[in-house]
Amino acid sequence: MKKIIVVTGTPGAGKTTILKKVIERIGNKYKIVNYGDVMLEIAKNKNLVKNRDEIRKLDTNIQREIQKEAARKISEMARDSNVIVDTHCLIKTPEGYLPGLPVWVLEELKPNVIVLIEADPDEIIRRRQKDKTRYRDVENEKELKIHQEMNRAIATAYAMITGATVKIIENHDGKLEEAVQELLKLLI
Repeated sequence: MKKIIVVTGTPGAGKTTILKKVIERIGNKYKIVNYGDVMLEIAKNKNLVKNRDEIRKLDTNIQREIQKEAARKISEMARDSNVIVDTHCLIKTPEGYLPGLPVWVLEELKPNVIVLIEADPDEIIRRRQKDKTRYRDVENEKELKIHQEMNRAIATAYAMITGATVKIIENHDGKLEEAVQELLKLLI
């Protein structure tokens, strides 16, 4: 089994942007896999959704089954190459927060490092407003602060289950290169 790094953060914190810059520099040393894209592929094949943002609206039992199947697929990828998993610690659903990496996913993935990408709530709000490619729920600064605090708590719990380390990387406006360098240090 190769190395698995989980990179996570509240939607709009900039994890995918950071990962795009990182992959430009490390080439094929790691394969980046977006957990949501794998789940979307599975859900679409089952005719459950038309777009990614509909997944979090599904019954949580269905979401759990899709998570399990996605974990198996990603774990298989890690047999042949190092993998960076782009995902979320928590998914905000109508019923509350759903763990993005429940124990059955963690046991399948066995990550080496869990990275939290964070930004200030006002930065996240501005980034979400600019992103016309997604249909994100509207959250205010207080809700985003709580979401990030919960991400830290659950990342620690994930680390306790797996023995992975937890790294927090701040991605503030105008400081993208610094965040990229912090992640590169973990990978090289």
